[in-house]
Amino acid sequence: MEQLERYGYPALALLVLLEGIGIPTPAVSVVVAAAVLAGHGSMSLPLVVAVTFAAAVAGDNLGFWLGRRAGRPVILRWGRRVGLTEPRLTRAEDFFARRGRNIVVVARFIDGLRQTNGLIAGAMALPWRQYAVRDAIGGALWTALWVSVGALAGGNLDRLHALLRRYETPALVGAGVLLVSLLLVYVWRRRRRVTS
Repeated sequence: MEQLERYGYPALALLVLLEGIGIPTPAVSVVVAAAVLAGHGSMSLPLVVAVTFAAAVAGDNLGFWLGRRAGRPVILRWGRRVGLTEPRLTRAEDFFARRGRNIVVVARFIDGLRQTNGLIAGAMALPWRQYAVRDAIGGALWTALWVSVGALAGGNLDRLHALLRRYETPALVGAGVLLVSLLLVYVWRRRRRVTS
């Protein structure tokens, strides 16, 4: 909390971003603390939301490109330094393979996968567009959850409510478009399987 008060948004951005490339950081605690500080007027709640979301997505996408460029052998060589051993990587890859691409959305809420999902998806050669969309959804949900927790803890409920009301319509439209898109993809895949 002291470092966050001292260095502010750059510290928040750096710690959240580093977590996305597999370096363990207290990102969740930092996001909650930043939202609490916003509740006391030391930081701006909209900026905490924007910085957290941007850093989360940037870190994961950087992790994705590192995984894509470096591949599995390099990830294993350097990953041991941060606890990413071969058995853990294999378990995570199996989990991705079984659960499909949508696990990228959920991975942000699972400790271990949150730090490595970009690296793993990149090493598995998951198409970047498919990864980026799911990662952005997961990043938005993760940001909303932890900023809300911090805002509630910091007595910032009125500002959070005003922020949510301001972006309510675009968020609902975006969620509707996403649901319709997912439904269309599902129907298209089912028809393709039936005709095969």
